[in-house]
Amino acid sequence: MKRTVTIVVALAALAGAGYWYYRYSQKPAPPTVTTAAVTRGDIIETVGATGTLQAVTTVQVGSQVSGNIAFLGADFNSLVKKGQVLARLDPSLFEAQVQQTRANLAQSRANLTKAQSDLERNRVQLVDAQQKYNRARELAARSLLPQSDLDTAKTAVDTAQAALQSQQATVTQAQAAVNQSEASVNQSQVNLEHTVITSPIDGLVISRNVDVGQTVAASMQAPTLFVLAADLTKMQVVANLDESDVGRIRPNQVVTFRVDAYPNDTFRGTVTQVRLEPKVQQNVVTYATVIDVPNNDLRLKPGMTANVNVEISHATNVLRIPNTAIRFRPSNDVFTALGQTPPEPQGRGFGAGGRRGSGGGAPGTPGVAPGGPGGATAGAASTSGQNTAASGGGPATAPNAAAPQAAGGGRPGSGEGSAPLAGGGRGGQTTARNAAPSAGGDDRQARFAQRMQNMTPEQREAFMARMRERGVDPNNPGAFGGGRGGNGGRGNAASADAQAGAGAQRRSSANAPQPSAASGPSTIDALFAPLARSETFGRAWLYVEKKLQPVRLRLGISDGQVTEIIEGDLKEGQDVVTNVVLPGQTTRPATNAFPGFGPQGGRGGFPGGGGGGGRGR
Repeated sequence: MKRTVTIVVALAALAGAGYWYYRYSQKPAPPTVTTAAVTRGDIIETVGATGTLQAVTTVQVGSQVSGNIAFLGADFNSLVKKGQVLARLDPSLFEAQVQQTRANLAQSRANLTKAQSDLERNRVQLVDAQQKYNRARELAARSLLPQSDLDTAKTAVDTAQAALQSQQATVTQAQAAVNQSEASVNQSQVNLEHTVITSPIDGLVISRNVDVGQTVAASMQAPTLFVLAADLTKMQVVANLDESDVGRIRPNQVVTFRVDAYPNDTFRGTVTQVRLEPKVQQNVVTYATVIDVPNNDLRLKPGMTANVNVEISHATNVLRIPNTAIRFRPSNDVFTALGQTPPEPQGRGFGAGGRRGSGGGAPGTPGVAPGGPGGATAGAASTSGQNTAASGGGPATAPNAAAPQAAGGGRPGSGEGSAPLAGGGRGGQTTARNAAPSAGGDDRQARFAQRMQNMTPEQREAFMARMRERGVDPNNPGAFGGGRGGNGGRGNAASADAQAGAGAQRRSSANAPQPSAASGPSTIDALFAPLARSETFGRAWLYVEKKLQPVRLRLGISDGQVTEIIEGDLKEGQDVVTNVVLPGQTTRPATNAFPGFGPQGGRGGFPGGGGGGGRGR
């Protein structure tokens, strides 16, 4: 019995030891890292909507009189000419009205003739009475006629004169009756002519709403008998755009759309009008946008539903990063699984320094050290011919001079001698013009030239004038320093020139050309300012030697799948992380968002960008 117990205990001990060895000697499976490649190509930023196709000019043909349809001269899809008979109503009732009004006119004219003859008789009677009165007055003057006979002759003159005036009024009434009868005849004749319905334009019959024998009642409003389209080779799409997208719509923007009838074909058009009348349906505000569409092959039909994409901006042959890589944020568990120390929570910027300010160093000013309470300062100094930067600070090159660097410094200028920023707020850091050129100087000059081309002539002249005021040669792109500087949050080190640089974009919008009263714009669409180029900041993660490494990026337009890379340490074909799945997980892990890479603060800056430090917390 004891031997059996001993054997059981020994077996249990061996089983436990085996389980422990199997459980704790096996290495955990590594996380699954999903990557995607950075590509180069075109990006088109669009706004989607739905609309309805319709003819540019549509005419509804109705009837002004009531009656029965006796004849139809056009059917659906009939091509008609202007003046062509489309339909006829039964004219019998209107012909009878014409005859009746003509009889009334004849009677009125007869009454007028009789009244005119009576008027002539009254004139003769008045002349006779006046003659008798004159003779009686001569005899009475010789005392040959009594006074009573003279009074009788005077009364006869007054009576004849009153009768003449009364008859003149009768003649006027008779003339008015004649005019009224003539108007009735004209009205009945017009009604008779309206029984023949003709085409007002050259076009195509889209709709026919009546048949022969149908009664048309036009007592309250004119019924629609036909709908004509003037020219179906030119059509338009009326799309309802959401209020969140209508601010980016401008006339002459290119539009592509598809219809269900031709799912494999793409049609093109241009925006011509953004109507200001809002349409509210279920608390959703939309605005009608009119898009002109050529239809030379007549494939597009009125009433078709069009799925519209309005092209907002277009970038050709640019670096593109998948949007999933920009949205990826590794959690603390991911860092632990990869053997990395999770970064500390940070502000929403891309380096030290707080929220963007509006002041900072002026372009081309060597040794400027903006910053404030929002960023941690460092006592590093720049010596002759060297670029030094503190944590979160921007580089500054000052020949034969020393200048302290402050965290919260901004991106370096695009001029010669500027070096990449290790991280920091959007403070304005600059370099001396005579310093050694940086490796990315050519690229920055090319971008500067591209931005100058995108400006309107008025904006370009205003920009060059501001540069001349600062003592910078606008013809030398390498002379520009850090551009917009930052006020360093709550720090007070900000020059007037740097504040002017911070508001350059706002002033350029204000300086956009506005049509004057003399030019006489016919619509409000001509007053819309041009769209500004879209630029945002983001980051991506590289998987190098089984470690995650962050990369700061300046991003441009996006088509929903990929985003343009304006600036950042990524090359074509390089893989970026889009997701990391830990062992045992089947879905994407929860995200711990670490908005920045430096000490906690507000929104920081970006290498090569503008702005400055900010409020630290």
